[in-house]
Amino acid sequence: MTTHAPQAAQSVMLPASLDEAVAALSAMPAAVPVAGGTDLMAAVNKGQLRPAGLVGLGRINETRGWQYQDGNALLGAGLTHARMGRPDFAALIPALAASARAAGPPQIRNAGTLGGNIVTASPTGDTLPVLAALEAELLISGPTGTREIPVSHLLAGREILGPGELIGFVRVPLLHAPQVFLKATGRTGPGRATASVAVVLDPARRGVRCAVGAIAPMPLRPLEAERWIASLIDWDGERGLAAEALTAFGEYVAAACIPDPVAADGQEPPALPPAVLHLRRTVAALARRALGRALS
Repeated sequence: MTTHAPQAAQSVMLPASLDEAVAALSAMPAAVPVAGGTDLMAAVNKGQLRPAGLVGLGRINETRGWQYQDGNALLGAGLTHARMGRPDFAALIPALAASARAAGPPQIRNAGTLGGNIVTASPTGDTLPVLAALEAELLISGPTGTREIPVSHLLAGREILGPGELIGFVRVPLLHAPQVFLKATGRTGPGRATASVAVVLDPARRGVRCAVGAIAPMPLRPLEAERWIASLIDWDGERGLAAEALTAFGEYVAAACIPDPVAADGQEPPALPPAVLHLRRTVAALARRALGRALS
């Protein structure tokens, strides 16, 4: 914590297990859980948040790794971006590893966690479009036990955590197929995304999943564009597509996520502002490149 924080927390608890963390939050409902603190402490330092207490999650070893479970990867919510960016994890879930490596400078990647990225639900959260494309599920621990919800509930803006509840794990299907994450920033090097795209191939279902991040309060899934491009792929052959098809897919995704303005009765539709038009072109380019890399 900085000495410039408007108000220090009244108490700090350091549980060693998920059960202890749930008990601590249940006993002190006004307390705020903290793992890496990359977003929480920034809010505290700006005077935007004054927690009555903190429940530190850094000592809960059970959530700092991952394991295999019935064709899925069960990822601990305490996994840091730096850990997810390593080669062994990248071999498991390439797009999530790529998003973790793009999450910011080393200080942020070493501290920030997967669970924190999900709960904060920032529009520019790099892991969120990947989790949406992978159709991940959240395992939430609380006073009444563990429950599961699709990550899409969070991305739809629903309130997912009740009193005393924490995200313990994230279940991600292991597709064993190409997947790509790309992001555009407003500057060279690590930075907040102005747009991001995750593309995941699902050969078993002969499907393509795509999610676009940073341009809306939550990642967007252009489902019609997914179905259309999947119908053009020769899933039993080389899976290649012509450049024209890739370009059309990018434009389809961009138009679905950033639609044209609706015209008033009897009038011509207004043109998109230059900044929005540039953003749509950026999304189209990212989607085209991501699919091209996945198919290659």
